Amino acid sequence: MTHTWLNDLPKIELHLHLEGTLEPELMFELAKRNSIPLAFGSVDEVKKAYQFTNLQDFLDIYYQGAQVLINEQDFYDLTWAYLIKCSEQNVLHVEPFFDPQTHTSRGVPFKVVINGISDALADAKERLGITSKLIMCFLRHLDEQSAIKTLEESSLYTDYIDGVGLDSSEKGNPPEKFSSVFKQAKEMGYKLVAHAGEEGPASYIWSSLDVLNIQRIDHGVRAIDDPELMVRLIESQIPLTVCPLSNVKLKVFEEMSEHTILEMLELGLCVTVNSDDPSYFGGYMTENFIALYEGLELSKSQAIRLVKNSIDASFAHKKRKKELYNLLNEFEFK
Repeated sequence: MTHTWLNDLPKIELHLHLEGTLEPELMFELAKRNSIPLAFGSVDEVKKAYQFTNLQDFLDIYYQGAQVLINEQDFYDLTWAYLIKCSEQNVLHVEPFFDPQTHTSRGVPFKVVINGISDALADAKERLGITSKLIMCFLRHLDEQSAIKTLEESSLYTDYIDGVGLDSSEKGNPPEKFSSVFKQAKEMGYKLVAHAGEEGPASYIWSSLDVLNIQRIDHGVRAIDDPELMVRLIESQIPLTVCPLSNVKLKVFEEMSEHTILEMLELGLCVTVNSDDPSYFGGYMTENFIALYEGLELSKSQAIRLVKNSIDASFAHKKRKKELYNLLNEFEFK
């Protein structure tokens, strides 16, 4: 069997960092446009640097790359390049993350970031038929006061932002550190998600659910270490936005053959497939499905169940979910 069907498979992406889609070629283009010096001499040199042994190794280079993003057009170009890739891979609905603190800390105004991103998302709906919900993430290695300030800045842009999340360095930064800002975000009407249980323990998933009151766990692969948590996740159908290639690249699993996503799927968890930071981790949505096919013998029925989980887990409106289900059914019974 060829991999063509995996590209044709209608897909939904729920765990994607826009800053993590910055391809080396665009990084150099934007660095030149904005006269930003890079620590790398060539595109090849950047690609060679994409060898990580843990999350922090990745984050160090991730934040370096973000330095080239200065103007609205830069954020538009970054987002549009990702959406074009989605169009090529039959990704029909996306719920991307963005990290305003990565940019406002460098003096880039919040409105510059949100305007560039939201314009690209609007154009994608009009020109590519790709719908979206945008999620603003707080950087967990910073203090909660910085997150609260970011939340306050977002109040002018609630027409563009649908939810808030929590990302960056998980170790040593438990979810409860951000209990106040998540409470405020909920009061503002935002959807709530959080990274938990990737490098951090299963206990971070518990506190994300019970302290932050999140609706979706980003990553969550460490849940399998806790039988009681597994029962809760199966019964509640709280979604897990799993990122297979990312997990292997960051050594959460040494090999794709060791990944537990299909085991969790068969146990009845609402697991989904996502690409996380595809420029850095070796692939977008199709490449993640191919990796599961090659490493874990993913079947067509499993692939379809994973996409159904993504539709159910998404923040798309009921009408859009129905449209996505219809497109998936057409694919299934071709």
